[in-house]
Amino acid sequence: MSLTAEQLAEIESARATPRPTLRAVAEGMEAHLYKAHPVLDHGFVRVIDYMGDDSAIVQAARVSYGAGTKHVSNDEGLIRYLMRHWHSTPFEMCEVKLHVKLPVFVARQWIRHRTANVNEYSARYSILDREFYIPAPEHLAAQSSVNNQGRGAVLEGAEAARVLDLLKRDAGQMYDHYEEMLSQDGQQGLARELARMNLPMNIYTQWYWKTDLHNLFHFLRLRADAHAQYEIRVYAEAIAQTVKDWVPLAFAAFEDYRMGGVNLSGKAVAVLKRRLAGETVTQEDSGMSKGEWREFEAIWA
Repeated sequence: MSLTAEQLAEIESARATPRPTLRAVAEGMEAHLYKAHPVLDHGFVRVIDYMGDDSAIVQAARVSYGAGTKHVSNDEGLIRYLMRHWHSTPFEMCEVKLHVKLPVFVARQWIRHRTANVNEYSARYSILDREFYIPAPEHLAAQSSVNNQGRGAVLEGAEAARVLDLLKRDAGQMYDHYEEMLSQDGQQGLARELARMNLPMNIYTQWYWKTDLHNLFHFLRLRADAHAQYEIRVYAEAIAQTVKDWVPLAFAAFEDYRMGGVNLSGKAVAVLKRRLAGETVTQEDSGMSKGEWREFEAIWA
């Protein structure tokens, strides 16, 4: 993980000068505030600011749903009810702002989650550092033969060494040319907004990313999943640890109903009912396609 001297000084100063406040404070999140949690070889995630806690979710729900939630006797039960029935607005009452340092190719995947406010380090105005993501050998894998979006077996031996050498040499050479194009030693130098187009996708960028808890849970459900790409999954896992300390009741419900639960189609529910009644059901008489049936069977494997 690489933090600049200025960033380290800023973190130390911010954590050394706590201020009294009348707003809701989550002690678990206070422990994370401003600290950088390392991710990959040069990346990090750190909490810059947050709003709300578990009680903010409960407060919003009781205002919004009124008498309809009075039968839920405690905060945990209400939060689980809201999660179970896919109520979203109470979770939107909590927000978090993160400072993230990540490879550009991860950022381009991440930015597809459009329900957030983002401000990224601009290579139009500033010069990017010579920092590249180089995978550890155990994360160098061949293309999957069955999944166009996935990885296959890990590369080993001479092939792994060859790929690592290519990654390092190409990244270094492109950055050398980037610096040459920017150089004003006896020449005018190319504009930064043009020179950046020669940079590799594994160079690191940074951004501030602000989102509400409902949309953050959606991000984590997809990106912290075991099937997500490793390079974005490790960021999601680091964020998940802070969220767990921030809103423990909401996170527990999220783990149970979203990460640990499954969604069944109407046809799948019908098959399940028939099986519980003792009937033998096959794909041919289930009404499901082969793909649907394969996914349904995988739930019980």
